[in-house]
Amino acid sequence: MSSPVVVNILGKEYQIACPEEEKPALISSAQLLHDSMEKIRSSGKVVGLDRIAVMAALNIAHELIGLQGQEGDSDPEAVEKLLSMKDKVSAFLQEERQLDL
Repeated sequence: MSSPVVVNILGKEYQIACPEEEKPALISSAQLLHDSMEKIRSSGKVVGLDRIAVMAALNIAHELIGLQGQEGDSDPEAVEKLLSMKDKVSAFLQEERQLDL
């Protein structure tokens, strides 16, 4: 059963529906994203929340690809979960963008 989880990323709260067993991973993912975005924002080289988010996502994806290369073949189940989370976040961001218009 899904229940809402509130995460804070760069001072903004996001409420995300999440199965109970995936909550710790979601919270850890949100913290990783927050830390990465904060580092990029504090560098002063990237302006705008959208651009900071894209740069953070690219950095995290690059790190993941590097780790997969070190470990050999990737875990199909882990890849599937990452893709699912990416789709959920993309859908949420699209919904937020529509609300802003």
